[in-house]
Amino acid sequence: MSSKSGRTGEIRPGVVTVVLVNYKGAQDTITALRAFDDVDWPREQLQLVVVDNDSQDGSVEAIRSAVPDALVVAAGGNTGFAGGCNLGVRHATGEYVAFLNNDARPHRDWVRAAVDVLAADRGIGAVACKVLDWEGERIDYVDGSLTWFGMGYKREVEKLDTGEWDTAKDVLFGTGAAMFMRTDLFREVGGFDERFFMFYEDVDLGWRLNLLGYRVRYVPGSVAYHKHHVTMKKFGNFRETYLLERNALMSMYKNLDDESLARALPAAMALAVRRSFARADVDTSTLDLQRSPGNDDVGTLELSKMALTGPYAIDYFVEQLESLAQSRKDLQTRRRRPDTDLFPLFRQAMEPAYAIDSYLEAHRVLVEAFDVASRFATRRRVLVVTGEPLKTTMAGPAIRAWEIARTLSAEHEVRLASTSGSWIEPEGFTAEYLYGKKLIEATGWADVIIFQGFLLEGAPWLKTSDKIVVADIYDPMHLEQLEQAKDQGPGGREMAVRETTRALNEQIARADLMLCASEKQRDFWLGQLAAQGRINPAVYDEDESLRSLLSVVPFGIADTDPVQKRHAIKGATEGISVDDKVILWGGGIYNWFDPLTLIRAVDVLRREHPEVRLYFMGLKHPNPGVPEMKIAWRTRELAAELGLVDKHVFFNEGWVPYEERADYLLDADVGVSTHFEHIETAFSFRTRILDYLWTSLPIVATGGDTFGELIRAHDLGRVVPPQDVDALVEALEQMLYDREAIDAVQANVRAFAESYRWERVLQPLVDFCRAPRRAADLTGRLGPVTTAMYVAPPPPISVRGDVHLLREYMSQGGVREVARRAAGRVRRITGGGPGR
Repeated sequence: MSSKSGRTGEIRPGVVTVVLVNYKGAQDTITALRAFDDVDWPREQLQLVVVDNDSQDGSVEAIRSAVPDALVVAAGGNTGFAGGCNLGVRHATGEYVAFLNNDARPHRDWVRAAVDVLAADRGIGAVACKVLDWEGERIDYVDGSLTWFGMGYKREVEKLDTGEWDTAKDVLFGTGAAMFMRTDLFREVGGFDERFFMFYEDVDLGWRLNLLGYRVRYVPGSVAYHKHHVTMKKFGNFRETYLLERNALMSMYKNLDDESLARALPAAMALAVRRSFARADVDTSTLDLQRSPGNDDVGTLELSKMALTGPYAIDYFVEQLESLAQSRKDLQTRRRRPDTDLFPLFRQAMEPAYAIDSYLEAHRVLVEAFDVASRFATRRRVLVVTGEPLKTTMAGPAIRAWEIARTLSAEHEVRLASTSGSWIEPEGFTAEYLYGKKLIEATGWADVIIFQGFLLEGAPWLKTSDKIVVADIYDPMHLEQLEQAKDQGPGGREMAVRETTRALNEQIARADLMLCASEKQRDFWLGQLAAQGRINPAVYDEDESLRSLLSVVPFGIADTDPVQKRHAIKGATEGISVDDKVILWGGGIYNWFDPLTLIRAVDVLRREHPEVRLYFMGLKHPNPGVPEMKIAWRTRELAAELGLVDKHVFFNEGWVPYEERADYLLDADVGVSTHFEHIETAFSFRTRILDYLWTSLPIVATGGDTFGELIRAHDLGRVVPPQDVDALVEALEQMLYDREAIDAVQANVRAFAESYRWERVLQPLVDFCRAPRRAADLTGRLGPVTTAMYVAPPPPISVRGDVHLLREYMSQGGVREVARRAAGRVRRITGGGPGR
């Protein structure tokens, strides 16, 4: 451990300063300090600072004697947790500062896991540590939640640590019981607000960091163990409740933007009073002449201290208002992120948090009267509809709908539906087959409906409903029909194009938001929107870019890297050895593609390179409604005519399951996409190329579409002219055998692919669903949004809902232990401080 030397304010690179605040808890503090003997961090890069808040019980001397390497600072008064931590940071010499409650102890990896994250990304402003109980069995903190009225709480407190919360993520705030920051940033943003004294100062700091543009990152590998609320057991519960009530008001006043604060503050103050009276079971009709006449000669009224916590909190808030107003002004001036961006981090902002009937009724009335939910309730009911079947083998439209549902389910209640059937059971959202009355029920349930294909044909009531409707028109189906419907004869083809165009025009006329796949495609759709009258003064005046009406949301790639579980092609397909060179056609064979030129190129290439193999991943489309197209038959015929089938050209007669596609892709050496030159090509977005990006495959493709331009501009492979066999042979040979060129291309593909992760490409839709709105030009016809936003029911806060815990507590100490645990749970869930 470091010595006490080091000039105040001097920053030493790589050093971590750990600050603990002590108040009449010397033995706990000594235990915490000694635990650092086992922490995996160089002793010379660790500074331990203890601030004693005027314990006056010999704590200073005891700590100095027991842990002489620690710097013990006497505060000279009780400055609370906030003031004590700030004083400790003023004595910090480390590049990083960590805060640890004096009744906590670190895991061996506590420091290293947190510092690694802070050092890797300066956009991360703080690390929120995973905190368990002293025995390491139950959760103390793995994420915080915040109500619209400013109270922080922990939804997972006292749950068994099953490993469920071992994934890093962004959170609104960490717990002051165990967290890390860069020292310079802590000082720059003002540290903990000392007006809070203790409780919610960590909520306030994390919230502040987020709105200033920094991220607070939960790092489950950085673990601490905590004896919860040892300090506050010395005082009455009413003192803790008072601190929580007043600090919630101060925190929301400082951090909410103007619109949010106008909705929330009056209701929050009224709710604080009702909450206090409800806790103490106060008869609030005592002064009412109608309900409680008499006793006019008695001028006093006896109330418990708990009943006064809310009114006293409001009084303190008013007392601090002048300085808070200045803090708010300074902070809001520097704001980098809007409230709508932060509300999802609140998790369940509309949760009442206290299960008391009179309080719950007041909460309901206030939320309705001040229209709080429309601002804070970010958890919507979202229905995602595709016309493709949902099963293990899925084509592009179903995959896109699946990923939209998966991504949105992190923040909303999501139902994924198919009008062609569903045979899968996802985690985090539901998947179902909708038709008839089921479709009526589902669309009535939803706040936001996102669809692709022909939903409005099967659900015409949506054309005049007040639902928020998002049309996913990433596939220009009418252009597609110019090729696909060639097999239907002249009359059938004309009708297919006409009806598809009509259906798309009706979608365009109704949608509050439309999604397309590329900037080039967006230019095309803007023309059609203009022809349908959707580009008008109302839309333009709201957003001159028109992106609030038509956003670019490309097809994406998985957020996780591919993992090969087995070889699916090399050494697994008869005729293809582990040493062969595999060219992969990563999807179906449709009329707008040109596999014929590719097969001719392979026929040329195999003469010099007999180990070349072309593998078609799928012939039978998973949607039985999609017929086999003429080009697929011609492809087979040509391969057979050239004597290539099962020697150099291989066909997978079925369709590769979505979860197994990596096994095929990672067996390939190059990904290919060739097509004819026509209008469908110009505005298409070849989704199979995304799989090539995901698996870092060099790409050989025909030019003329969006990806042709991207491949050429970013050197992701080679682009060839349409139907040019010689150019295709040359490109394939280079991407299969020129090691230097292959290495360069693969490096470019890996870097470029990051911009197409689903979590990135779906961001415009994620942002929209956080604050869905009626399109400006549809308000007059459809009216404003009137759907009630989804509010999840609060979790039970008594032990009656948890039989396992009840039995365990009974075995530990009978009825008394059950009562003690129940009281502790209520205190912790309802506000005992995500802080501590």
